[in-house]
Amino acid sequence: MPENRETCFVIMPFSKTTKKHTEEYWSDQFNTFLKPLIEENPYLEARRSEALRGDILQQIITSLVFARVVVADLTDQNCNVYWELGIRQSFKHCTVTIAQFGTNLPFDLSGKGTLWYYPNNHLKMQQFREAFKAAIDDCLKNPNAPDSRVLDTLGGRGTLFEIFRRDDAIRRLDAVLSELNTNKALLNLMIKTAKRNIEIGDKKLRETIITSPSPLGTTAISLLIAERYVEEGASFFNEIERYHRSNQFLNGLIEHWHAEPVKVSKVLIENEETSRKRTEDTISLVSKARDKLSKHF
Repeated sequence: MPENRETCFVIMPFSKTTKKHTEEYWSDQFNTFLKPLIEENPYLEARRSEALRGDILQQIITSLVFARVVVADLTDQNCNVYWELGIRQSFKHCTVTIAQFGTNLPFDLSGKGTLWYYPNNHLKMQQFREAFKAAIDDCLKNPNAPDSRVLDTLGGRGTLFEIFRRDDAIRRLDAVLSELNTNKALLNLMIKTAKRNIEIGDKKLRETIITSPSPLGTTAISLLIAERYVEEGASFFNEIERYHRSNQFLNGLIEHWHAEPVKVSKVLIENEETSRKRTEDTISLVSKARDKLSKHF
């Protein structure tokens, strides 16, 4: 017997649910039926929630989230059992649902694959025991096998989570495109001002108040590089990084605008064609990435 067995947490009613199914019945159901059956697996220890100290709901939720395996007895459609099952299925797979034969399960659970037990039928009860133990064993061997519709819906490709992720990526790319187009306008103004500076010359510029251009935006581009929230190849991000370095170079020139306006202006004009082309190419690249994401909706 392993010294540190993992927890199999049992969700079941505590109090009376029918005239026959009293509080004592449910205690016996756990202590003499489910607990011994679960612990035939040497790697598991069966537990059900009980009021020890502190907030019992907090203890239950913690057990539901962290237990290796959860067994939920849906007999008598107890609302607390459904509530606890909902919590478990929102966080983890490895949940086995069982019920006494004849229980009328709600539509949400009718397709889950609930195992039925038959208290008055020895043969079918033995079949249940074997199926139940196999299900428990499968949870230990295949912990990532899906059995939660909630997690299936929220995680992975083509799911609700993926839709949210794509929507977020599109909004982020919209911010990148907005920054790029603003930078394009700022670059035009920067080049125009640089050409004017050269025409005026150093001597006259010293006699006037020089207003330096606004720096190019880098926030949205920096986030794209850092978080890589779109599934694009290395060439895409290499181009984005080149554009980012180009922006840093231009912004560095702007810092010297007041001290050496004509010299800085000449360097800007020398790099005009390259800067304009890199900006246009980056706008095209990001637009294509955005269009690709949009087509998945």
